[in-house]
Amino acid sequence: MTDLIASCTVLFALCAAAQAGIDRHALVSRFNPVRNASSATTPMQVGNGHFAFGADVTGLQTFLPWAIMSDWGWKNDSLPPGMTEADITSYRGVVWDGVQYEFGGPEPMQQWLISNPNRVNLGRVGLLFLDEDGAAADVTEDVLAEKGQVLDLWTGTMTSTFQWEGEKVTVQTVAAENSSGIGVTITSPLLQRGRLGVFLDFPWNDGSSKFEAPFVGMWNATSNHTTSLTTGGGLGRNVKAQVKHTLVANTFFTSVGGGDDFSITRVSEEAHRYNIKPRSDKGTFSIAIAYSPEENNALSTVQAIKNEANCAWEDFWLNHGFVDVLTGSSDSRAEELQRRIILSQYLLRVNEAGSYPPQEYGKFHMEMFFWHSAHWALWNNWDLLNRASSVYERFLPTAIERAQVQQGYPMGARWSKMTDPTGRSAPGEINELLIWQQPHPLVFAEYEYRSTRSRATLEKWRNVVHETADWMSVYARRNTSTGFFDLGPPMYVVSEDTNPNVTRNPAFELAYWRFGLDHARTWMERLGEEVPSIWSEVKDNLAPPPIENGLYAVYEGIPSDFWDTPTYTNDHPALVGLYGWLPQTAKVSIDIAKATAEKVWTSWNISNCWGWDFPMLAMSAARNGETEKAIQWLLHPLFEFDDVGMPVGGVRVPTPYFPGSGALLYAVAMMAEGWDGSQGNAPGFPRQGWTVRTEKLNKAM
Repeated sequence: MTDLIASCTVLFALCAAAQAGIDRHALVSRFNPVRNASSATTPMQVGNGHFAFGADVTGLQTFLPWAIMSDWGWKNDSLPPGMTEADITSYRGVVWDGVQYEFGGPEPMQQWLISNPNRVNLGRVGLLFLDEDGAAADVTEDVLAEKGQVLDLWTGTMTSTFQWEGEKVTVQTVAAENSSGIGVTITSPLLQRGRLGVFLDFPWNDGSSKFEAPFVGMWNATSNHTTSLTTGGGLGRNVKAQVKHTLVANTFFTSVGGGDDFSITRVSEEAHRYNIKPRSDKGTFSIAIAYSPEENNALSTVQAIKNEANCAWEDFWLNHGFVDVLTGSSDSRAEELQRRIILSQYLLRVNEAGSYPPQEYGKFHMEMFFWHSAHWALWNNWDLLNRASSVYERFLPTAIERAQVQQGYPMGARWSKMTDPTGRSAPGEINELLIWQQPHPLVFAEYEYRSTRSRATLEKWRNVVHETADWMSVYARRNTSTGFFDLGPPMYVVSEDTNPNVTRNPAFELAYWRFGLDHARTWMERLGEEVPSIWSEVKDNLAPPPIENGLYAVYEGIPSDFWDTPTYTNDHPALVGLYGWLPQTAKVSIDIAKATAEKVWTSWNISNCWGWDFPMLAMSAARNGETEKAIQWLLHPLFEFDDVGMPVGGVRVPTPYFPGSGALLYAVAMMAEGWDGSQGNAPGFPRQGWTVRTEKLNKAM
C-alpha cells in the first residue's frame, strides 16, 4: 500500500506540472455539493463504479434507508408453485411471422422470468443514538442542530456535521476502491460518554417492484429472509464480525472491522438490525463495513480505504478528459453547465462504471448502453468503459443462441433489449421486437480502435463485429416489389410507440443500420479479411429513409398527418438523431435532416421528453450549426439536475435517470472537441460569450 501511495504521489505531481492549462482541482472543488438537510428524493453518494452507498445528512442512512447497491448483488425469487427449473429452460412465447419469440408464453413462468434475477439492496448503515443508559434513543432529523454536509469530489470523501444535545458530531464517509465497502470515522465528545454507535439493517428484496420508489427493498418483511451473526477469531484479516444474509437461496455477507474495537449485538430475533457500540471511550470511532457474495477473508482498514479512494479519484480527475466551459466565459449559463458536467462525471464514476451495463428497473437495458456509457470513450475513460463493454464478448453465446436457435435466423447474434448477468432476454413484446440496440457494439468497437489503432483491438472485437453484422444482414428482407431490403415488420422503433405490425423502414433505424454495416465492413478490411457479400448487398440496397411532405418520417407508410397526431410525437424524437447523434450516412440528406429537426422543435410534445432526449436534440442542433439552440437544449427547463447533480427523471421516469447524465457528457464532449469533419475550436458552442477549453478528449464520429 505504501508503494502504491508513493507511486500515486509521483504520478500526480508529474500530471500537475504538465497541466499549465486548466486548473482542474479548482474547477472540480468549486462544485462540491453542500446540504444542510436530507433530501427526500436523492441521496449524497460515495462509490467506485461497482458499488454505491447513498447517505442522508448524517453521512450514513440514519433517517432515510438509501440503497447500498453493487453490480454483483443479484438474487432469484422462489419459483412459482408447481414450477421447476425445467420450466425456465423450456419457456417459449409466440411465433410471429415465422420467428419464435420470448413473450406471450404461459404464466406465471413469464412474469417470473421478467422479474428474475432482481437487484439486491445490500443493507443499511446508520448512526446509532444512545441515551444515558446505553439504550437506543428515538431521534429524528429535526432535533439535530447546525446540520451541514459537503462532498469533496476530488477525493470522494463525504463529511457531515451536526449538533446533538449541544455536542458536535462529525461523520466522514468514504467508499473503498477495491472492494464493496465504506470506511466511516465518527468524531464527537458524545463518544466519550457512550452516546453514539452504528447500526446495520437488512431488507427483503424481490422482483415485485420496478424500483420506482426512491428506496429499494422492504424493511418490514422480516420473516421472508434470515440473518445470522458470527464474531470472534478466524473470520479473516481485520474482520471482527460478519453478518450472513440469506434471501431464498441467495446469500450475502457483511464484514465489519478494519478500525476501532467494538461490540455488536442483534436487536431482536424478529428483526435484522444489529447495534455496534465502541468499546473505547475516546472521542473518535472508525469502522469499515464491506459487502460480498462470499465470506470475506480480509477487510481493508479505514485508513487504507481513504488512501485508495483518494488515489483513485485524483487519477480520475487528473488523467482523463476534461472540459472547462466556465473560465473566461461571459455567458451566465456557463456556471450551470459546468456544474452539470462536473457532477455528472462524479456520479457516473460512482454509479455506472461497473462490470455490466447500468441497469434500469432492475435489469440491463442494452438499447440504453450507448447513452449510459459511450461518453467514457470521448472522455478517455477507457479503464472504466472496458469494465462493461466486454459484456458483448461475454454475452455473445446467448446472442447467437437467441438469433439462430430460438428465432431461426441462419447466422448472426441478436442483441437483446433487456437482459440479466447471464445474457438471457427478459420476456416482453418490446424487449423482443426492438432493434436499435443492434449496432451499438459496432460503435463501442470503433471508438476503441480509434483510441488504440492496434491489431489487438481489431482481434478483440472481431467475433462481436462479425456476428452482429451477420444478423443485421439476415434480418433485413428483400422486398420483391421495390427491390430494396426492408427493416420490419414486426418491430418497434426507438420511441416504442408505433404498431409493430405496420412499422416498416423507420428512418432512424435505417440510417443506423447503414452506419453499422459500413463500420463492420471497414473492420474486416482492417483485419485483411474478406467482407461477406451480403453485408454490402444489404447496406447498398437498404430502403431509403421515408419522406413525407419534404421531411423525414418516423416510418414508411405512417399517416401523412403524423406531425399533428400525438400518438407519434409524444416520445423520444429519434428523427433528430439522423444527423446529430449519427453523422451523415448514405441516402440521408443534410438539408432534409435539418428541416426535419426544426419541425421536431416546433411540433413535438417536448413537455413529454426526458433524459437523453435533450442532449440528442442538442447534438442535432450543433451539427446543423444551430449552436445557441444546442445550449438551450442542454439547459432546457425540463432537463433538470438537482443540488447534488442527480438527473431528474421528469414526467416519465424515476429520479435519478442516469442516461440523461451520460448523454449530457457525450453531447458536451462532441460540442467541445468536435466530430469527424468539424472545423475550429468548440464547434458546437456559440462564438459569443463562450470560452471552451478541452484536455484529453476524443472527437465524436
